[in-house]
Amino acid sequence: MRKVLSFSAFLMAGLFVSQYLPVWAGGNYNAVKAVSNVLLYVCLSFIMINVGREFEVDKSRWQTYAKDYGVAMATAAMPWFLIAIYYVFVLLPPEYWNSWEAWKENLLLSRFAAPTSAGILFTMLAAIGLKTSWVYKKIQVLAIFDDLDTILLMIPLQIMMIGLRWQLLVIVFIVFLLLSFGWKQLGKYDWRQDWKAILVYSAVVFACTQAVYLISKHLYGEAGSIHIEVLLPAFVLGMVMKHKEHDTPAERKVSTGISFLFMFLVGMSMPRFLGVDFAEASLGQHSVTGSQEMMSWGMIMLHVLIVSLLSNIGKLFPVFFYKDRKFSERLALSIGMFTRGEVGAGVIFIALGYSLGGPALIISVLTIVLNLILTGIFVLWVKKLALLSYGSVTE
Repeated sequence: MRKVLSFSAFLMAGLFVSQYLPVWAGGNYNAVKAVSNVLLYVCLSFIMINVGREFEVDKSRWQTYAKDYGVAMATAAMPWFLIAIYYVFVLLPPEYWNSWEAWKENLLLSRFAAPTSAGILFTMLAAIGLKTSWVYKKIQVLAIFDDLDTILLMIPLQIMMIGLRWQLLVIVFIVFLLLSFGWKQLGKYDWRQDWKAILVYSAVVFACTQAVYLISKHLYGEAGSIHIEVLLPAFVLGMVMKHKEHDTPAERKVSTGISFLFMFLVGMSMPRFLGVDFAEASLGQHSVTGSQEMMSWGMIMLHVLIVSLLSNIGKLFPVFFYKDRKFSERLALSIGMFTRGEVGAGVIFIALGYSLGGPALIISVLTIVLNLILTGIFVLWVKKLALLSYGSVTE
């Protein structure tokens, strides 16, 4: 319980800092933000390498994972569709209901609700002792596939916004190349796996992805850059390692410390919403969403609650599968998928790049904020259901 509360406290502290950092840092804000982003991605890489190290699959049962991918894809799609429909038919006037521009903008903006935050989820479930449970093992598969589906589906969404560009096809090629390599070389390489080595690997993964981005940006400009998130390369790197257990007090202490830092940095990565005049910010924007009039804060908070509810209803999709398990286990699996974080925030950052804004943007940001606040409650709920299912945290 204390660890879960600590994780939530670090998230909240990061959220608080994110709102006042521009004032506190002043002219150094961009430099501070750049450093925090580097640390965020190195920490995420560290977490995902460790998740990949523990990812053990039976290749002879590949059909099972095909089913898991289908469930994960539907789990990501349901909240996305529900919120896109809500944004169009509730937030926009009737004259936009048949507008392709309105639909494509809201399909992109509502995608924030699709991904489960794998880094946050795995960190907190492991902290409360669920690492050997069926719920953890199944979430490990679904959350990775969920994020993978988000990465892949962002490509056609970006094509709708800017047209077909070869850079997007390169990203698809790299994603499938990484997945193919990870599957073929699963557990093959006997490399060092203490925390110092994993931290070095994490920095290398970030450096490689950043190098691809910076080189492509230098050659083709920001619009033509190739941006590969660290989540998948780090996970695949962990997959190909022959798993070695390093369960010492020093290892646990460092792992926990990096997880706490990651939680703080995720909160810190949220866009600023306190003291921002969104009505003024939307002036001069030519997008459908950005041109909408702002609502009162009371109305915005009502929409935040409704969107949060729709988002989590959509994430209940796994309840209808895995019928060989108890209902409480399937419900725990679904509630575990409620967590949002860095990937969903990344979708919002992409949306900002296309001048999307208005009420839908601030509702999306605040929905992620509310979900982060509730993360500890979700995880404790999962633990309670898991204990109810089999009387202990192990199987």
